[in-house]
Amino acid sequence: MSNTFKRLLLKISGDVFAQTDLLNSVASQLIQLYKRQIQIVVVSGGGNIIRGRDSRLIEPANADRAGMLATVINGIYLTDILSRQAAVHHFAAFPVDNFVDVYSIEKARNSLNQQEILILSGGTGNPFFSTDSTAALRAIELKMDVILKGTRVAGVFSSDPEKNLNAKFYPKLTYQQVIQQELRVMDLTAFTLCQQYQIPIIVFDITRPNAILNIVRGKKTGSLIC
Repeated sequence: MSNTFKRLLLKISGDVFAQTDLLNSVASQLIQLYKRQIQIVVVSGGGNIIRGRDSRLIEPANADRAGMLATVINGIYLTDILSRQAAVHHFAAFPVDNFVDVYSIEKARNSLNQQEILILSGGTGNPFFSTDSTAALRAIELKMDVILKGTRVAGVFSSDPEKNLNAKFYPKLTYQQVIQQELRVMDLTAFTLCQQYQIPIIVFDITRPNAILNIVRGKKTGSLIC
């Protein structure tokens, strides 16, 4: 296995949690990396339960709060699956008494040093920030080597490949190219943080078998932004 990435942060959407076989596949790959002493952080989405900012039924801040709670539910679920074969520590960005420990940089770093998989839920703890922003912020705080953003398409394209069959695939991009071409990789807040701190991002199709393992093995998978 490649030594390229020893500390990786995986951002997974709620869509993964909605597909039992896919979630089990992702968990199996994480266990394999864990056994090879790769340090792993997972930031969970909550869209399978509620897409907070897409809701027009309630006030936006409350919609985001509901979305953040949804990520905690998913975090509990993933923690249970992984803890059958690995040491796992779940932190939420805000107090959820009797359920999940509250995140702090010091506690999270200590858990990583003890070779525990970290599950981070609750977003940033504040409304109006996406889980992409959470991933970027935590990657900086925990000094991760790379952010892996799992999607349902092969990587970054010139336009939505699910709507445009002629969309151009980009295997590698610079941060500036993404900004100039207005490519939708992450929200701008998250992407700007990654650019400022020079954290590479790999956007990949998480539904492909062994995609996460292949990335760590150094196989060309998805789109690299650096």
